[in-house]
Amino acid sequence: HMNKRCPKAKELENIEALVRSVEETPDPVPTTIQGTIPAWINGSFLRNGPGKFEFGKDSYTHWFDGMALMHRFHICEGNVTYSSRFLRSDSYVSNSEKNRIVVSEFGTIAMPDPCKNIFQRFFSRFQVPKATDNASVNFVKYKGDYYVSTETNYMRRVDPQSLETKEKVDWSKYIAVNSATAHPHYDREGATYNMGNSYGKSGFFYNIIRVPPPEEKAAVEDSADLTGASVICSIPASEPRKPSYYHSFVMSENYIVFIEQPIKLDLLKFMLYTILGKSFHKVMTWEPQYDTIFHLVNRHTGQVSEVQYRAAPMFTLHQINAFEDNGLLVMDMCCGDDGDVIGDFTLENLRRGSGEEMDKFYNSMCRNLPRRYVLPLTVDGQTPLDQNLVTLSNYKATAKKTKPQEVYMTHEELYDDELLQYGGLEFPQINYDQHNGRAYRYFYSCGFGHVFGDSLLKMDVHTKELKVWRYPGLYPSEPVFVALPGATEEDDGVILSVIITPREEKSTFLLVLDAKTFTELGRAEVPVNVPYGTHGVFNRMG
Repeated sequence: HMNKRCPKAKELENIEALVRSVEETPDPVPTTIQGTIPAWINGSFLRNGPGKFEFGKDSYTHWFDGMALMHRFHICEGNVTYSSRFLRSDSYVSNSEKNRIVVSEFGTIAMPDPCKNIFQRFFSRFQVPKATDNASVNFVKYKGDYYVSTETNYMRRVDPQSLETKEKVDWSKYIAVNSATAHPHYDREGATYNMGNSYGKSGFFYNIIRVPPPEEKAAVEDSADLTGASVICSIPASEPRKPSYYHSFVMSENYIVFIEQPIKLDLLKFMLYTILGKSFHKVMTWEPQYDTIFHLVNRHTGQVSEVQYRAAPMFTLHQINAFEDNGLLVMDMCCGDDGDVIGDFTLENLRRGSGEEMDKFYNSMCRNLPRRYVLPLTVDGQTPLDQNLVTLSNYKATAKKTKPQEVYMTHEELYDDELLQYGGLEFPQINYDQHNGRAYRYFYSCGFGHVFGDSLLKMDVHTKELKVWRYPGLYPSEPVFVALPGATEEDDGVILSVIITPREEKSTFLLVLDAKTFTELGRAEVPVNVPYGTHGVFNRMG
């Protein structure tokens, strides 16, 4: 078990300041530049994440429940301005009007209205709460428009310049799904792929969704446009009453792989908890008696492979990249061996005192580490049993056909022991525009020497060597790569990350690293507090 090999933390500091509510900064404020911000960077670094944790006397239970706060670092000619706005979701608006929590979130159940009489309150318990539109996970793009997204059926279109909240979009109005991930993939033609669930009389399905590229005339109308969205493939859940939770999926040039992992959603429990008014983060359970199943789908035809690829139980939130190599599909992702973690990110846990209390929480958590699975694409009746089908010498992973239409895989660890001292890694990013779905060499991520990322790492997947940026008390956000215009090499460009610290008020900064050398070029200091966030994107300006 890899937890054993990671060093135990001692004397971790309190990080309560990183999960405190902040005020929004709707009008852009200037920043103070130290060093230099390259003049060729022209665009906005957009980030998302929870930023408000209470209304009136009511507080949220879970970090994911906090109201979405959108951040924009606008970079132009070596100058940077910062602005932020709360997403005006229905959840935010209703909670603000009533000055209490009236909409349930992932870990917090809204209490029935105290103004109703006892019968009305009793019956309101039996109504299924509407899914929240508090889209606090990511910025995503469909048909050239930006949306903020979480994992329900609702997204919100937003203006990437003003961070203004636009209309609410319900996936189920366009196609037969009732959720979508916050981690879509984009192909080179501008189409967007995602995954969502559906269930009905015939069972529970995982669906692969495709939204076509923007049309020429689309730019005229200022409204959400998901026309042409289609479900290209439906995969039935292997346990109809216990579908798997998933956060992202794998896409290469020609394939999509859906990973059915042993984090299970108990649908019966879900309905019961809804009625009893318990919070949803308890309906997910880690059930390592189930294998991990990889479902291979042809991205162009939607055809699902008859071969089931299996591996030992693991969980994965974020994949790094995938590519095809001589009849093999190579898939790199961040994995853990113990999926009990998701419910642990309660605000109570994150606000534990420094030292023993915090150490205990951190040491109980699983370390996520990068792995490579290699899936042989041409398995048929002729394929021999019990032979390693991964024959290319540069891969250590194995795949063996164990019975007709079943292949069992073991992974290669995509790191050296040096990574363990940084606590494993998460939030991986690559040079997406040039290398998504293709062979690649580098990825960037946060190292987790604390409950939140406390270092930035660059990994060379050919040599497994690391480059590191780490300073005590500084907590970086997910590193986003921006290519130098006209770049010829994969790591020609910069890494952008927002750095926050619990040690001083109002000392956040945008860090710009040279992606090649991983040394600091400059920073833009912001005179406001910024809470720890989730994901972001770089929006290039023309």
